[in-house]
Amino acid sequence: MNKFFSMVLLHMLLWHTPIFADPNTSSKPTAMDAREPPGTSFQPTHLPRAELVPGGIAVVPLPVSPDPEVKKPAPPIAHYNGQRVLVTPVPQGWLAIVGIPLDTLPGEQTLQVQVAPGQSLNITFVVSGKEYAVQRLTIKDQRKVEPNAGDLKRIEQEAQKIHAALAQWSEQPHVPLDFIKPAKGEYSSPFGLRRFFNGQPRNPHSGLDIAAPKGTPVYSPTDATVISVGDFFFNGNTVFLDHGQGLVTMYCHLDDITVQPGTRITRGTVVGHVGMTGRTTGPHLHWGVSLNNVRVNPALFLPEITPLRQK
Repeated sequence: MNKFFSMVLLHMLLWHTPIFADPNTSSKPTAMDAREPPGTSFQPTHLPRAELVPGGIAVVPLPVSPDPEVKKPAPPIAHYNGQRVLVTPVPQGWLAIVGIPLDTLPGEQTLQVQVAPGQSLNITFVVSGKEYAVQRLTIKDQRKVEPNAGDLKRIEQEAQKIHAALAQWSEQPHVPLDFIKPAKGEYSSPFGLRRFFNGQPRNPHSGLDIAAPKGTPVYSPTDATVISVGDFFFNGNTVFLDHGQGLVTMYCHLDDITVQPGTRITRGTVVGHVGMTGRTTGPHLHWGVSLNNVRVNPALFLPEITPLRQK
């Protein structure tokens, strides 16, 4: 083993926060970490909860450059399944916040990390299986279950816009992770449900629903830039927000939209109001979160969440 990888291994063994620990638990930096914090004095006030299951999040400690002469090492660059991954500073160094796809099979996953130019290594983590519940809904508008030819053309066009928004990557050294609940109301349909509309199987539920009266304000959970807005066949009036480094949130079925694309907004800004546009059975907010172009459970970004009821 060469000197570089020996030092990287030593650094990782000295970490006080293993991959499976609660990342919000602080620990005293090691001697190797005692030099000036890496690149910035910014530290996140809250981290998403790690849940190593399909649709969950892996919070993975990353090594910094082992060269003691580097006073302000650049952040590592991490990739998972070919997608760039969010990296945030902590007192010990850096953490990768990794979205795990819903179709991931149980087993070992690999994160590719570039610590410095020409210096790379792989870090593995293990994903466990999870069986999500089944939800059966009755939709009165049969076109929302079996779209006609014209609808299908519209859906295909809209899918390109949706995929582009969710795949957004913007270089931002300080990604705000201190989320607030985006609307007041009862949590209804949880993330990951295996859904049947009028008895027909459809894609799993890729967000978290909040049931609330029509007109209830919908807030940005943290600072963001508005990527795009639109009226979509299934999602209704929708807002997409970019929080930086592949962290994108979406807000669907809105009654109206109160922000414009390109606008920089702050935590708590009203982006619209709860409605029942698109494919719905009643007024609610569908809140989606995307990490490294993977849809993950939004509940993991909230510090506390009560048990979800299922419709």
